[in-house]
Amino acid sequence: MSEHDVLFGFRLRLFTLAEELGNVAAACRAMGVDRSTYYRLKQRADRWGLEALRVRERRRPRMPNEIGPHLEQRIVAFSLGNPGLGPRRIAAELARAKWGGLRISEHGVWRVLRRVGLNTKSKRLALIARHQDRYERRPPEPPLERHIDASEPGEKVQLDCFFVGRLSGTKGSVWQYSAIDVASAYAWAELRTSEHNPRARHTRELVHRVARELKAAGWKLKELTTDNGSEFRSREFRAAVEQLGARQRFIKAGRPNTNGCVERLQLTILEECWRPAFARSLVPKSTALARDLDEYLETYNFDRAHTGRLTKGRIPADIVFGARKTRPVR
Repeated sequence: MSEHDVLFGFRLRLFTLAEELGNVAAACRAMGVDRSTYYRLKQRADRWGLEALRVRERRRPRMPNEIGPHLEQRIVAFSLGNPGLGPRRIAAELARAKWGGLRISEHGVWRVLRRVGLNTKSKRLALIARHQDRYERRPPEPPLERHIDASEPGEKVQLDCFFVGRLSGTKGSVWQYSAIDVASAYAWAELRTSEHNPRARHTRELVHRVARELKAAGWKLKELTTDNGSEFRSREFRAAVEQLGARQRFIKAGRPNTNGCVERLQLTILEECWRPAFARSLVPKSTALARDLDEYLETYNFDRAHTGRLTKGRIPADIVFGARKTRPVR
């Protein structure tokens, strides 16, 4: 056992003692740890899982058949919603079409529940009993003032670029090219590599893909909102927009909230996709990140209910494709 493993075990013991005592200050005094250190580690563990408590160079490598964080969250949520069901029944229920057709073995379900300490019925019921008093009914908040209106898919689509980083095995910078339909919250995102800044060629390909998939669903791309970057100001991109019969609208300089839907999309992908992916991998590869992004967008568009003021609890694919939920062909 290395020093890194000992440190990881010490941190786990600190969390366990705090849970047993029900007093963070007492646990920190007993273990000789400052409370600020405990809360810093807890924030990291709450966001990325207990594996993030390891020293980065000793984190467990990602395996090809490893259960992803999104599937793990679905398993834990379903088990807490149905605490009386065992792993075999949970696996069978998740495989049904009404729950998304998630294919996982009963042993895989049990391993996930054991990892989070919910592998028995009594543990799940005890956790629900401890936290049931926290879910008190709160008065509804007043509706926010609507800033961006869109009544149907394709009426307004926002585009932006996000710098991911310089990754091993790639030449240049990796950028995320993002687009979102305001009315439905249906999102598109791709990873592309360029020498320095985003390229107009990639933004042109993205807008053609957006228009093609909207047209296949029976909608027309009408307006695009972008910032004033060179990749959107170029003749190549503006010609593509005119060819599609759409109108391009530029935001005011220093007002990124005008493009707020796609900015929020990129922050959500950063929090729920990129940060967990970088926490799991010591040397992330662009191909693995592209696969993670595709899997995340599949959940984001086809399995996740959005509670925005325009979507109102609906799934983006239901709004764009209707009950068919036809997967678009790239």
